[in-house]
Amino acid sequence: MGEPLVPRMQGFGTTIFAEMSALAVATGSINLGQGFPDTDGPPTMLETAVEAIRSGGNQYPPGPGLPELREAVAAQRLARYGLEFDPAAEVFVTVGATEGIAASVLALAGPGDEVIVFEPYYDSYAATIALAGAIRRPVTLRPVEGRFTFDPDELRAAVGPRTRVILVNSPHNPAGTVFTREELDVIAGVCREHDLIAITDEVYEYLTFDDVEHIPLATLDGMRERTVSVSSTGKTFSVTGWKTGWVTAPARYIRAVQTVKQFLTYATGGPWQRATAYALQNELPWVEELRTSLQAKRDRLITGLEAAGFATYRPQGTYFVQADIRPLGFSDGMELARALPDKAGVVAIPTQVFYDHAEAGAHFVRFAFCKKDEVIDEAVERLARLH
Repeated sequence: MGEPLVPRMQGFGTTIFAEMSALAVATGSINLGQGFPDTDGPPTMLETAVEAIRSGGNQYPPGPGLPELREAVAAQRLARYGLEFDPAAEVFVTVGATEGIAASVLALAGPGDEVIVFEPYYDSYAATIALAGAIRRPVTLRPVEGRFTFDPDELRAAVGPRTRVILVNSPHNPAGTVFTREELDVIAGVCREHDLIAITDEVYEYLTFDDVEHIPLATLDGMRERTVSVSSTGKTFSVTGWKTGWVTAPARYIRAVQTVKQFLTYATGGPWQRATAYALQNELPWVEELRTSLQAKRDRLITGLEAAGFATYRPQGTYFVQADIRPLGFSDGMELARALPDKAGVVAIPTQVFYDHAEAGAHFVRFAFCKKDEVIDEAVERLARLH
């Protein structure tokens, strides 16, 4: 028999995160590759989940999510951004943001439709677009004055008669960019002009630095009615294993997303939903402390990387630093990432795997700084061996 994998999914084998995390375990290396914290979220939030388990909240919750979480999400969007959503019809709970994005793309883009993405892009985007039978149209983010951004003319040129969706990630993983109002105005203008749906990945919405503001695309003129926004508890509250996310959108889009999602997982864990509702209502001061600590960790890692010889880009948000490997005499990030465990006992992610145009990211590797200070210090001490 031939290859059992359907053609549209060939090329999507083991994710780079699984490969590099396995390499970290096999070599005893420090894992600055996959973006998960090495400390837990707010203790009272964790206890709320434990109590939910002990009190019998262990059977199927409602498919659209527990009402208390949907109400908490709606309250958060209103209080933080002035966006009003009906929790009964315009908020929908998913198994993490990854499923929320997948269900949204599968619901709103079909065979032959085109989906614009900004590259480098989170790897699930490409796979999800392929699952939908759609075609991705990448627009490249390039460094300009110390941050990654796009050329508005390239974005406009990417739109064709089959374009249906634009997928926007801000704060952006892996580039670390938080799109400005001016950049978002360009995106919104393209959406309005061509009647496009925007799917926004906002999982790092609270984790921005240097007083940079996250602006949801849905807050711009004419965008509330054409935007499907996705976020989650994992990054905000340092519980990435809970896989509890949500979609906020006009009711007609929520119905479309639900039609797909109900046949993927139907529901997500009730105890995590209950604890997330509690956290959105009570633990935002803890999140502000997390944001402050992450900014200090970012600076700590950048100082060490630059001392080790890398050139770096200071991210405005997320968990990640992009490091240019060329000052160290390297040119292929994949080659270096696979060699780093032996060369220095550290694992990073080669950024080129997040591009269609791999050459644009071949000289970058991505390091995560959502780690304890002593882990960061040990990692940069090891990386100094690359000199």
